[in-house]
Order: sequence, then C-alpha cells, then structure tokens
Amino acid sequence: MSLLIASLAPVLIVIIYIYVKDKFEKESKRALLKNFLLGAIVSVVISFILYNIYNSYLPQSDNFSVFEQFIKAFFVVALIEEFSKYIIVRYYAQPKNAFNEPFDGIIYAVMVSMGFAAVENIFYVIEGGFPTAFLRAFTAIPAHATFAVIMGYFMGKAKFTNNKAKWNLIGLGGAILFHGAYDFFLFINFIPGITIGAFVSLIIGIILSRKAIKIHQKDSFFR
Repeated sequence: MSLLIASLAPVLIVIIYIYVKDKFEKESKRALLKNFLLGAIVSVVISFILYNIYNSYLPQSDNFSVFEQFIKAFFVVALIEEFSKYIIVRYYAQPKNAFNEPFDGIIYAVMVSMGFAAVENIFYVIEGGFPTAFLRAFTAIPAHATFAVIMGYFMGKAKFTNNKAKWNLIGLGGAILFHGAYDFFLFINFIPGITIGAFVSLIIGIILSRKAIKIHQKDSFFR
C-alpha cells in the first residue's frame, strides 16, 4: 500500500496543480476523472498493442547503437505513447461541448497523460521500490506532464481555429519531440555524462509549459 501511495502521490500533485491553474471556467471533476481513467485504461491498452505489433515485426536487439536508440526514443516509445494519449483527447475530449476554451486542451491532455503515467509509475515503483518512486516523482512524472501541456496547448488552440488538423498534429509532434529527446538522453546513458541532456530537455519543457499555461489563461473566453 505504501508503494502504491508513493507511486500515485506525484500524479495527484500534478493534477491538483493543473486544476488550480484552470482559473476561469473549471471542468467538472466527473469529466476530469473520465479522462484520467481513459488515459489509465484505453491509452495503456493502445500502447501495449502497438508495442506488441512493433516487437512482432521489429524485435529489439541486445546491442543498440546511438542511432538505434534515437529511433527507439522518437519513433517507437515517444510516438506510441503520445499517440495513445492524443487519440483520447482528439476523439473524446476535444469534440465535447465542455471543451469550451483553449485552456481545456491543456487540462484534458494532462488528465489523460496522468492516467497513463499513474499506471506506468505503479509498475516501475513496485519493481524498484521507494528510491525509484522518489526519482520518478521529480523526473518521469513531471516529464509526462510537460509533454501533455505542450500537446494540450496546441489542441486547445486547434479547437477554435479553422486549421484544426494542423494544430492538433503540431501538438502531437511537439509532445513526441520532447518525449523523444528526454528518453533519448536516458537511453544512451552508456556515454558518460550524457544523461544531463534529459534534465535539460525536462527543464526546457517545464519552462515552455509554464508559458503555455499563462497564454491560455490569458486567452480564456471567461476571463
């Protein structure tokens, strides 16, 4: 039970933070819970299926070059995981009438992402214990949140423009870019000191996420 609490606590902190930032027209807790559960169940299942398809046709080798790790980070892990979150926001949350201001793209994307991150974190923490829970509370969970804010920023913009497909795909691409960069530097940790790149990409993601939140707060129709 203590490991479960340790794995879910940082997820809850992110959810509370983003809920507080939704200042002018808060989403219903029921809608947010639905999106969280869709992220925890549907996105995880989609990712599992896509990973299995990939492994069936392109099984992983034991020795990866830097280039192979680049492909794995951006075009396998980041693409599969962010796509599995994207389709929930795109086809479930975005069409809803409750999605009625740009900030809603951020909050729904974060809820879906936190659902996904919660399940992922539980498995990692059960395997690695409290040290893993502590480390991921300050790395992987905030990283998933920043990927979601970046995606949600553009998906919130997409809802209220004539170029919906363009901005939605930019949101997906932005999340893949930052997710891939974060993972890539972790995957090539056999190069001394290179892991710092993951923290740099995370810090940049946090800075951009804060700016994205402020922009959509300012752009609220209910301000």
